[in-house]
Amino acid sequence: MPSAGSGEWPYCGLDIPALRNGGWRPVPFSELVLKVHGRCNLACDYCYVFESADQTWRARPAAMPPEVVAATAFRLGEYIRSHDLSQVTVILHGGEPLLAGEAALAATISQFRASVPPSCEVEVSTQTNGVLLTDNMLAMLDEHDVGVSVSLDGDQAGHDRHRIRANGRGSHAEVMRGLNRLASSHRRLYRGLLCTVDLDNDPIRTYEALLETRPPRIDFLLPHGTWTAPPPRRPVEGGGTPYAEWLIAVFDRWYHAPRRETGVRLFEEILNLLLGGQSRSEGVGLSPVAMLVVDTDGTLQQVDTLKTSYAGAPETGLTVFDHRFDDAMWHPGVVARQIGLAALAPMCRTCAVRDICGGGLYAHRYREGHGYLNPSVYCPDLLKLITHIGRTVQHDLALAQPAQSR
Repeated sequence: MPSAGSGEWPYCGLDIPALRNGGWRPVPFSELVLKVHGRCNLACDYCYVFESADQTWRARPAAMPPEVVAATAFRLGEYIRSHDLSQVTVILHGGEPLLAGEAALAATISQFRASVPPSCEVEVSTQTNGVLLTDNMLAMLDEHDVGVSVSLDGDQAGHDRHRIRANGRGSHAEVMRGLNRLASSHRRLYRGLLCTVDLDNDPIRTYEALLETRPPRIDFLLPHGTWTAPPPRRPVEGGGTPYAEWLIAVFDRWYHAPRRETGVRLFEEILNLLLGGQSRSEGVGLSPVAMLVVDTDGTLQQVDTLKTSYAGAPETGLTVFDHRFDDAMWHPGVVARQIGLAALAPMCRTCAVRDICGGGLYAHRYREGHGYLNPSVYCPDLLKLITHIGRTVQHDLALAQPAQSR
């Protein structure tokens, strides 16, 4: 029996042999996401790992075994040498990666750095809920030069609405204790905050609460959803742009501040694209996505946010024990993330903000029966947000021109 998604784009309709024969080649992977621990000490109700259509985590090891770590480190070194890469990023992820413990994490980091040739720089970072950022954990991360990003959804009321313990108790106080340790004694490791947009939270109050620890960057994330399972209060048949309005309020507060308070990744990426630059984010633009995920059992996967689509959506059918990373480069899902305009739905290709939006986050394009060859479920919101930012920049550029040139 064919698996879910097998008759949908890109598994059906994307002509990879034609791409290969026409001279197209994939961009080598430069970002490796390691699922070092597959469970979590929180029970966030919007979590795409535990609360989405894909429940394959249940059959996988809770923590990445040493033999998977060793095989993955070997594959990474092999891949770097094969492609003569000068820089790669390794992200310790989960679940909650810090549940793996200080000793296991330190051993994993050391093994990966030892597997890489001296000619290649390895940047290691982690994305954590912050609860386990103890003094000892931070000392270990500091010793191994691991950058830290923390999930925080604003003030206590906003954060504790969704980011809770299994018993329903909020996590804000615990997260702030760890975050304050990070932002003070180990500030050099502080990479920023990840905040999931909640329309029930006031946008300005949320933004200003996030500024409390002076984060170098904030990454506002749209709640994961698809055309089949839409995000909260996102009308699928048009009508309203609630997420754009929320983000525009934050943008105006951020952009018009008298001094730079922090970076905001989404806004900076849109501004960069509007001014002719290249995207460095998978959420906007048309730059190829060069990311590979390794789950706790050693399976090679596409980006794990695809778990919101259907059971098994991120799978490639490959493992670190039996396959090289090169074997994943021609997987249809990987290719689709790298071919730019060719991966956009017909209506996206004629859109005025096509090159800025880039179709939105790939996971948000899924529609059962059609696959990923669709606009983002956030299409109206992205159009309104990008248009607003574009008009703001155009206005300021016009004001900056000398009077005689206007």
